[in-house]
Amino acid sequence: MHSKHLVVIGGGAAGFFCAVNAARLDTALKVTIVEKSNKLLSKVKVSGGGRCNVTHACFNIADIIKYYPRGQHFLKKAFHWFAAGSIVEWFGQRGVKLKTEPDGRMFPVTDNSQTIINCLLQEAAKYNVNILLQTEITGITTSTEGFILNNNNNDGIIQADFVCIACGGYSKAIQFNWLKTLGHTVEEPVPSLFTFNMPGNAIIKLMGLSVQQALVKIAGTRLQQTGPLLITHWGLSGPAVLKLSAWAARDLAAREYKFSIIINWVPGFNEQEIRDEIVRMRSSSGAQKMITKNDFGLPYRLWVYLLEQCGIGEETRWADLPSKQQQKLIQTLTGQLLEVNGKTTFKEEFVTCGGIKLAEIDANTMQSKIVPRLFFAGEIMDVDGVTGGFNFQHAWTSGFIAAKTIAKMP
Repeated sequence: MHSKHLVVIGGGAAGFFCAVNAARLDTALKVTIVEKSNKLLSKVKVSGGGRCNVTHACFNIADIIKYYPRGQHFLKKAFHWFAAGSIVEWFGQRGVKLKTEPDGRMFPVTDNSQTIINCLLQEAAKYNVNILLQTEITGITTSTEGFILNNNNNDGIIQADFVCIACGGYSKAIQFNWLKTLGHTVEEPVPSLFTFNMPGNAIIKLMGLSVQQALVKIAGTRLQQTGPLLITHWGLSGPAVLKLSAWAARDLAAREYKFSIIINWVPGFNEQEIRDEIVRMRSSSGAQKMITKNDFGLPYRLWVYLLEQCGIGEETRWADLPSKQQQKLIQTLTGQLLEVNGKTTFKEEFVTCGGIKLAEIDANTMQSKIVPRLFFAGEIMDVDGVTGGFNFQHAWTSGFIAAKTIAKMP
C-alpha cells in the first residue's frame, strides 16, 4: 500500500504550519507544499516591520474572539483546540522564545522574522516535507483515488489523498472559481485593514502627526473605534482607523469608500467638561493667546489647525473668545465631521474580508463539509482579524487543527 499523500496549497503561515505538523504527527504521511510564487512565508517575513507579530497575548477565548470582525463563532470552537498559549508553547519547545510588547503584540525575542521562518523551515526539513515552488494549482478534481491537482508544471498533475487549501485571501471573486467547482460557496471578498483617503482636505497639511487617543466614528452608523490616530499625506491611518476599516469593511465597500467620519479629538472629555475647561482657561489664562496654550493634551500643530477650522485667529486671547466661536470649538473638538473619498490598502499586511463560507467547514477539524478529505486553513476562509497578530493566530490554529485531523485519518 502506498503511503498517504497530503498536498498543502500555499506556502504561507497557515499552509506551512499544517504541513510541518501533519508530517510530525504522522511520520508515514508524505507531505508536499505547493507554492505558486518563488517565495515561502512572505507575509511572515514582512509582518510587524520585519519582526513578525506572531500572535497577541490574549489567552482567554471569550476575549480574543472579539478581535475578529468575521468568524467569531467559528473561532470560539477552533481556539478550544489550539489558541495563543499553544503557539507560544509550540515555538518555545523549538527554542524560539516570544516576548510581549506593552500593546499585547507578541514577537520573537530576536525581533527578527527570520527566526520564525528558520524554525518552520527546520521543521519541514526534519520531517521531509517536500516543497514545490513556482507551481500554481489550476484546478482540483476528485477521483476514486483521491484528488487530482492540475498545475502549470511539465507533468501537470499531482495526485493526493488529502488536500489542505491555504493559499491566503483573494481580492477578487473570480479568483475563487477553481474552488467553486468543488461545490463551495464564497462570501464576496472586500478589502479590510485600509486607511482613509481625504484628497484636498486641509488636515493632510499635518502629515506625520499622531494623536495618542482619538475616537473615530462612521457617520450614520454605530461603528466606532478609539485608539492612536495618524495623519498621513493622503488622509488618516493608525490603529483606530485600521480597526474601524476592518469592522466596517462590507459597509464601506457598499458605499464605494465615499463616507463621512466624526472625530472626537478628546475622548477623555465630554462636552460639558470641555466647556468647563474653556471657562477655566478664560479666567486663569485670559491674557494668553489661545494658540500658545491648550490643556487637552493635543499636539501644538493639531491645536493650531483646529483653531483655524473654527475661525479663531492666531492673535485671539482666551478672554476675548466670542461665544459663537467657543461653541464651534467645543463641537470641533468632540465631533469634527470630515469627508472620506477612497482608501489605501495597508502596507503588506493585506487582509481581505470574505472567502469560503464558514458554514461549509467543520471548525473542529477544518475539513470541508462538502468534500471529504479536503481541508482549509488561514485566510482563504471568511475569517479576518484586526491588526495585532490576530490573523497569524487564526493561520496557526486552523493549520494545526487540519494537520491533527489529517494525521489521525486512515
